[in-house]
Amino acid sequence: MPTSLIVLIVVAVILVLMYNSLVSKKNQVENIFASVDTVLKKRYDLIPNLVASVSKYMDHEKSLLEKVTQLRAEANKPNISDEKKIKLDEQVSSALGSIMIAVENYPDLKANENVMHLQHSLSEIEEQISAARRAYNQAVTDYNNAIEMIPTNFMATAMNYSRKPVFEIVESERKNINVKELFN
Repeated sequence: MPTSLIVLIVVAVILVLMYNSLVSKKNQVENIFASVDTVLKKRYDLIPNLVASVSKYMDHEKSLLEKVTQLRAEANKPNISDEKKIKLDEQVSSALGSIMIAVENYPDLKANENVMHLQHSLSEIEEQISAARRAYNQAVTDYNNAIEMIPTNFMATAMNYSRKPVFEIVESERKNINVKELFN
């Protein structure tokens, strides 16, 4: 067999392997994002129950409740981009955190069995979301590395693959918690 044919076969095999690797990484990112989407949907399904349970107690936090409801409606729209879903998730997380803090200021509400169950359910879902985000971020990091590193970056460019965003925490959640304030 001529040397040029062997070289051509080796190059073709390498190209096929790179192509398959990139497609696999892209599909893994999409699959894991779908898992994130599933737990986010679960959270969005709980929001109307939470709003209904706390709204009568929290009249002066009405704008916060309305914001959460509006964000939920926007997040449930079909055909929104992954980037938009990530931004909406950040906003919903922040707003839900504010509601949970406000709930602590209402003794009747804290003692309400439905609200306590909802808080527990939300806490559980937030843990699932956190785990799904970590898995997604790892898959995105692997994908982004593959499309930026030589030699797969050439194949990725030919396939029009571009970087994917990772989930990041909102700036307010990066601050240290003042534990002393929690006990006042």
